[in-house]
Amino acid sequence: MSRTALRICPLCEATCGLTLTIEGTRVTHARGDRDDVFSKGFVCPKGASFGAVDADPDRLRTPLVRRDGELREATWEEAFDAVAAGIRPVVERYGPNSVGVVLGNPNVHTMAGALYPAVLLAGLGTRSVFTASTVDQMPKHVSSGLLFGDAHAIPVPDLDHTGHLLLIGANPLESNGSLCTAPDFPGKLKALKARGGTLVVIDPRRTRTAKLADRHIAARPGTDALLLAAMAQVLFDEGLVDPTPHVQGVEEVADALREFTPEAVAAACDVEADVIRTLARELAAAPTAAVYGRIGSCTVPHGTLASWLVDVLNILTGNLDRPGGALFPQAATDKTPRPAGPGRGFALGRWHSRVSRHPEAKGELPLSALAEEIDTATEEGEPVRALLVVAANPVLSAPDGNRLDKALASLDFMVSVDPYLNETARHADVVLPPPPPSQSPHHDFAFNTLAVRNQVRYTRPAIPLEPGRMAETEILARLILAVTGMHGADPAAVDQMVIDQTLGKAVEEPHSPVHGRDPRELAAQLTGDTGPERRLDMMLRLGPYGDGFGVRPDGLTLQQLLAHPHGIDLGPLRPRLPQPLKTRSGKVELLPQPIADDLPRLKRALEERPDGLVLVGRRHLRSNNSWMHNVPALTGGSNRCTLHIHPEDAERLGVRDGAQVRVKGAGGEVTAPAEVTDDVRRGVVSLPHGWGHDRPGTRLSHAATDPGVNVNQLLDGRLLDPLSGNAVLNGVPVEVAPETAPGCASVTEKLTALT
Repeated sequence: MSRTALRICPLCEATCGLTLTIEGTRVTHARGDRDDVFSKGFVCPKGASFGAVDADPDRLRTPLVRRDGELREATWEEAFDAVAAGIRPVVERYGPNSVGVVLGNPNVHTMAGALYPAVLLAGLGTRSVFTASTVDQMPKHVSSGLLFGDAHAIPVPDLDHTGHLLLIGANPLESNGSLCTAPDFPGKLKALKARGGTLVVIDPRRTRTAKLADRHIAARPGTDALLLAAMAQVLFDEGLVDPTPHVQGVEEVADALREFTPEAVAAACDVEADVIRTLARELAAAPTAAVYGRIGSCTVPHGTLASWLVDVLNILTGNLDRPGGALFPQAATDKTPRPAGPGRGFALGRWHSRVSRHPEAKGELPLSALAEEIDTATEEGEPVRALLVVAANPVLSAPDGNRLDKALASLDFMVSVDPYLNETARHADVVLPPPPPSQSPHHDFAFNTLAVRNQVRYTRPAIPLEPGRMAETEILARLILAVTGMHGADPAAVDQMVIDQTLGKAVEEPHSPVHGRDPRELAAQLTGDTGPERRLDMMLRLGPYGDGFGVRPDGLTLQQLLAHPHGIDLGPLRPRLPQPLKTRSGKVELLPQPIADDLPRLKRALEERPDGLVLVGRRHLRSNNSWMHNVPALTGGSNRCTLHIHPEDAERLGVRDGAQVRVKGAGGEVTAPAEVTDDVRRGVVSLPHGWGHDRPGTRLSHAATDPGVNVNQLLDGRLLDPLSGNAVLNGVPVEVAPETAPGCASVTEKLTALT
């Protein structure tokens, strides 16, 4: 007999509510939950394929431990014994920085990934921390930290109320949104147009989102910051500035951007000066407007400057912290709001990587530097000798996977927390597989801080934990104990320690609703069947909508949330300044010194004109990085690893549609089929990311049948945005030539020989 259960989808940032049909212990169908307070029934192909993702036969069911050079099935006890025996000697002999930690994108899609990594890092005390943020979004964190004093204070567009939306480097019809949590992003954009609003898209590709736009600007890749700077200059030059309150540094920004006129940047951006002026004027004239930039504007040489300028434009037009503009969400599990006033601010470069001296950002080092931190000896400190990889596949997601592949093979010890034996996990000495998502609880700690409407939802596991499985929360709790010298202790002690520490601090804070109370009495009030649920209950009670442990009887608690299985609507985004600011001045600091110091580098970019082709990535609606290529329902069709090339470039190079072409970059060369299309502008080629499933020793049977190529192998990892350490993945020069038969020279080689 079948039954239904609710589940929040963990497969992208939209966090849609699902209704699952379950037969026995198997999910047989998934549809959108029409009563979900946030997603209201919307579902994308990934969510509809939840059952196939959940039941993938290649998912590991038991731990693997390397014995005699081979990974073999083991018990959980054997696996954690091996972790403790492998990691602790490295820490004790070489120090905590000799143990690296890599956190992948899926961590923010699970409760375990939100609740435990910070405890793991604090317990280890290592500074060798690498995450997916530095191949994705770190520029936005850095610019927000510098502007607002808090790297997590990221304003999002008020999609439901804005009248003018400018997207740069974003394709939410494919990505479902990123750093902007919005179920049914396509529907929200169509509603914007239906109410008479304007959608502007700046992107070198005519994406699905660009095809919906009122105005599409195919700017040259990597020139986002120049284009945005010129728009800001027009606002100053034409007296169109009406800044948001609580801001300092407006005049200084006017001086700093004076030379970035539309005429000065037009050639570099390949956008006419009059078009740039029109973009600025329309933005300023709109009653409500928002500028939103994403991965295409982050993964470029001036990613932090571009991210900064997105908010500069919102601020100069008065649209920051205004309904219909860009506002700061307020999640139910945010810390107790403190009174507005000066804070500690945000600092960069508190320490540096050992080899190339890259500055840390938000406590992280560039993922691009991981290989050299393992394989390069220096006089300063020990190399990374052991690695903990949690839900990450950097062999595919970081530049120069071939070098990293070799570096991982040289480690003294490696642990991977992953449901698959993928291109990275195959190097591990211990693999700890979490259960499928149907057997896990779900609450979106991170994405609710980026949601376009304030709401709160929680779903318990739809299916009981299978015998022999271990909850992901317990896996990470036991991992913390094993690597910090407490192997064998009760994993519940980790949650209790966090609860004790959090409540101990809360009762000492004057602005806290529990100031002066007994933390033991508060802990006794917590409800929940597990440690993670008790922690969620604590965070809800202490949060901005919480009951304050009885202070506000109608406030949020876990029990109240469980009584509302489709979620609780907390209302539209509201103006919050100056409360979210943590700068030393207590104001938005519009021209922080690191930004000012980097502007001369942007000025030099005015003279840069790539002669050849440049590469950009792309995303498909049925894909999410390298996660889902092993699911047949999410591959095939238009979701293919092909090189998009403009017809004029294809004709010039002798490239035929469907024929194999060689693409060469600073880090290597790949071969992929050409897809000739005018959806990409002249001078630009595009390969999707997340592919390259052709390495031996993995267990990805379906992905291996159509492996594609790893676009990041075209990069050698040297190109970084200096402020954030983010990898430059877009706008990088490449050479393209038809693939030739063995012994035959390519067109490029023939031309080289002639000259």
